[in-house]
Amino acid sequence: MTSTECTPTVRHAIGSEAAAMVATTLKAISDPLRLRMLSAIAVDPRGETCVCDLAEIADVSQPTVSHHLRVMKDTGLLMSERRGTWVYYRIAPSRKTAVTALLDAFAPAAVVEVPSEGEDRAAALAALDSRVEHLAHELADEMDHLNREHVIAVVRESYTALVRSAKLTQHMIPLTERFARQRLTDLTRDRTTGVPQVLFVCVANAGRSQLAAALVNQLADGKVVARSAGSTPAAQVHPHVRPLLAEIEGDQQAANAFPKPLTDDAVRAADVVVTMGCGDVCPIIPGVQYEDWAVGDPALASAEGVAAIRDDIETRVKHLLNSLATH
Repeated sequence: MTSTECTPTVRHAIGSEAAAMVATTLKAISDPLRLRMLSAIAVDPRGETCVCDLAEIADVSQPTVSHHLRVMKDTGLLMSERRGTWVYYRIAPSRKTAVTALLDAFAPAAVVEVPSEGEDRAAALAALDSRVEHLAHELADEMDHLNREHVIAVVRESYTALVRSAKLTQHMIPLTERFARQRLTDLTRDRTTGVPQVLFVCVANAGRSQLAAALVNQLADGKVVARSAGSTPAAQVHPHVRPLLAEIEGDQQAANAFPKPLTDDAVRAADVVVTMGCGDVCPIIPGVQYEDWAVGDPALASAEGVAAIRDDIETRVKHLLNSLATH
């Protein structure tokens, strides 16, 4: 006889005190204007923003802007400093990680809808296993200068890494091949020879890092090679970004762009690693130059905002290329 009695189990829920603190913070940023102001401060290259600049975000009075900023300051999200007649705001150091997680991980995932394949995903992935094995042995035969078992392992690992984030299985085999080839190239690259290589890393690899890599490859004319990756890759490149990639790379290449997981080998193969809002996710490799760019997220921006982000990235890319040419 089946029992219908409820059997209580231990639940490791967030504590009441911590829950109250988190709820207070979430309530403070529940207003859309406050979220926009918070994101503007977070990506300001100066590390701070004047209240006079924030007044331009929306058609509201400056006292209204100041009120919203005080609400976020009272919860500990922001710090302020008065200089003359103006007040400057910055993200509190203790909250930078939380703000990054909100703006670069949660927010884009909340606004991007991933299409469904309309099929049983488990069955579809199971059907791909034999094709992955075939691909692994094909690449091992082709790359006979490398250890065969290592090539096969890289292909399998590449497939597994992509499956974690990719929602569509239709193009999984060609994506796995491209990712595995890139990883094998990274594994065998000698940073002391060849043209400089730049790796751009953001959270989702669906916008900023894709744009930056495309711009480097366009502007460098083969004298610098750029790659991109994500600490938590999205299922697809953001729809706002694909038209920009098409303008830079052409329709075919933009259509083939896909988010890629970050690997230690990609970092090790790079001469310069540029992080873009993803925090301290990159391993520290001796001899690799590291930079951090505070750039807005296209997934959260208007059409005008996306264009401004693209222009901002292009300016930074030009400075980077000039620096590489000088050194």
